[in-house]
Amino acid sequence: MNQPNPPGNIAPHIPADLYHRAQATGQPVVYVIQDTTPPGIPWRRLLVPFAIAGAVVVGGWGLVAALCFLLDAAAHTATVIAGAAGPIGVGGITLRLARNKGA
Repeated sequence: MNQPNPPGNIAPHIPADLYHRAQATGQPVVYVIQDTTPPGIPWRRLLVPFAIAGAVVVGGWGLVAALCFLLDAAAHTATVIAGAAGPIGVGGITLRLARNKGA
């Protein structure tokens, strides 16, 4: 007998010879498929985009904080250099960049 195999995946409790006999005699074959999909909202599908968006927001705030720290460090460095250099004069105009600590 060279009959085609049944379509799709058959549950292990349905023997192939029973299927072939049903096909040969014309009896209907009833498939019972148990759905394992849980009811309700698929939370994983919703949480992944929010987790990615949260990571982007936290990364953006970290970038802003790092930029503020670097600007603060640059301002303090410029103040220290200006205080150590003393007054700068160009063409008779003297510009004092920083005040003395005693004054």
